[in-house]
Amino acid sequence: MARENLELKLVGQWASAFVTRVKLALHLKGLSYESIEEDLRNKSELLLSSNPVHKAVPVLIHNADPYERAVARFWAAYIEEKLVAPWDRVFRVKTDEEREEAMKQMIAAAGVLEGGLKECSKRKCFFSGDSVGYVDVILGGAASYAMANEALFGAKLFDPIKTPLLAAWLEHFSELDAAKAVLQNVDRVVEHGKFLIAKNSARASNN
Repeated sequence: MARENLELKLVGQWASAFVTRVKLALHLKGLSYESIEEDLRNKSELLLSSNPVHKAVPVLIHNADPYERAVARFWAAYIEEKLVAPWDRVFRVKTDEEREEAMKQMIAAAGVLEGGLKECSKRKCFFSGDSVGYVDVILGGAASYAMANEALFGAKLFDPIKTPLLAAWLEHFSELDAAKAVLQNVDRVVEHGKFLIAKNSARASNN
């Protein structure tokens, strides 16, 4: 199945069971791909740029620049670590001071992410440009929570003045048919958030 003009490329090594799993999945789905054999003793620039963290096979590349894929993985990890994790802590901390500190971390992270959106979007609506991509989906999973932030804590996470690109992104993403179909109801998120805050505050008072 090795053809130079195929958009789907698999960087692998013949002896790897993990690579074999990917090959099986691709064959079962009837997908054609270019198989690129990797010398793990002398790793190629393609492997290192496509998987800069683990530097291991298999790596599946689909019609995307390896650098852009690495950038997307960076911002996806950033969202998980700097926005999603602190948001979870906001509801589980026991004092207002801890909650305020977690919120400060999130606001600061949103400012950095604003720069990431500017870099990746190339003045288009989404991180991937005109269409929704990997980073958009990762951030979009928390869209309802971002919209609930003002009702819960009195401040917009994506402020139109401080982070105008993210504010516009949130508006565009929320209007997608897929988003309308699956995102949580914001009012319900607010009520759930208030419940969690009250529950953890009550636990703190009892200790």
